[in-house]
Amino acid sequence: MANKCLALLWCALAALPVFAAQHVAVHPRPPFQSADQDTIREIVDMERQSKEATLHRDAEFTKRILAEDYVAITPLGQVTTKEDAISARKSGQLRYEAMNVTDMVVRIYGDMAVVTARADVKGHQLGEDFSGPYRYTRVWVRRNGRWQTVSYQATVTQ
Repeated sequence: MANKCLALLWCALAALPVFAAQHVAVHPRPPFQSADQDTIREIVDMERQSKEATLHRDAEFTKRILAEDYVAITPLGQVTTKEDAISARKSGQLRYEAMNVTDMVVRIYGDMAVVTARADVKGHQLGEDFSGPYRYTRVWVRRNGRWQTVSYQATVTQ
């Protein structure tokens, strides 16, 4: 029995690279709704736009996409607001040179979406290097027909 369990575990682990190459995993609620597929595509596109805006320090995108009540928790446990994020982008104190996002999972709950992903980044904040692997969670809410980020949390990983 132990050998059978070990063989099943090995098969599951061997298949992981195939799934990891997809970069976006969809975990729908049964039954899967066509509208959810469209929403997932919207959220994945918003994540792509957020990545590009981060790399280019686009403060205008940040103003548009973050909700007024936005709160983020940094890898050091600091709480930041929308104004903090805009200020960091404008001042250039936070600079990303590269970002590779993988292992993204999007879950839809009506007018809310929760994204979890891995991000390997290269960057500096106030001259200090913060490059390395992170995992993050971002919460999107659809208000008045448009998606906004209300929460973000990042954690350093090994």
